[in-house]
Amino acid sequence: MLLKNKKVVISAGASGIGWATAKVLHRRGAKVFLCDIDEKRIQKINQDKKNNIRAYLCDADDEKGVRDFFREIKKYTSSIDCLINNVGIAGPTGVIEKLNAENWNQTLKTNVISHFLFTKNAIPMLKRNKGGSIINISSTAGVFGFPLRSPYAVSKAATLSFTKTAAMELGRYKIRVNAILPGVTRGSRMNRVIDAKAKYLGVSKKSIEKDFVSMASMNSWIEEEDIGKLCSFLMSDDSNKI
Repeated sequence: MLLKNKKVVISAGASGIGWATAKVLHRRGAKVFLCDIDEKRIQKINQDKKNNIRAYLCDADDEKGVRDFFREIKKYTSSIDCLINNVGIAGPTGVIEKLNAENWNQTLKTNVISHFLFTKNAIPMLKRNKGGSIINISSTAGVFGFPLRSPYAVSKAATLSFTKTAAMELGRYKIRVNAILPGVTRGSRMNRVIDAKAKYLGVSKKSIEKDFVSMASMNSWIEEEDIGKLCSFLMSDDSNKI
């Protein structure tokens, strides 16, 4: 029960990395509040009365929707221990000269501005807690770049800058801000990325998958639950100086 009585908010938490993380944190004692745009998944989660997870319908791109989501959380608690900014989209696949502004705008809005909206609403609740943790899910693409996925790579680099700046602003309140940079993480999102790149280049999905995995020193996939375990550590008292 590493996280007993700790309260965490997760954006886009009904599937993928978000849901895997929610389950890890729940098993370790945390009270989880998550949101997502997938109404069917939200209903399914809320129908399970055995868990300590509350799920809400919310479009992370919508400022009022995010504000209303936090208003719902405040019906149960005035403070939280952690915010996990997990929401993100893959964005388009293609060379820079062929992409359009609409694709760029949507990728940056979802992957960057949504993190600002959730963080802005979470800060007062973290201050009432007299400290806590903000975890931003970025990507190795934000450091190394990602050919054919420029909007995504740029958005994840922006997430790193936001993380550093927020850490400097909030450290005095004992609020820690960190970013996790997943590499090749097994799941539906990576499957879509592989499919799109293979189709664009006219090669097999197996060859694209092999290339991605070869970039990891351990030559293996990362599992979604692995990200959840790292989030567990970063929101625990064991990381209170990180």
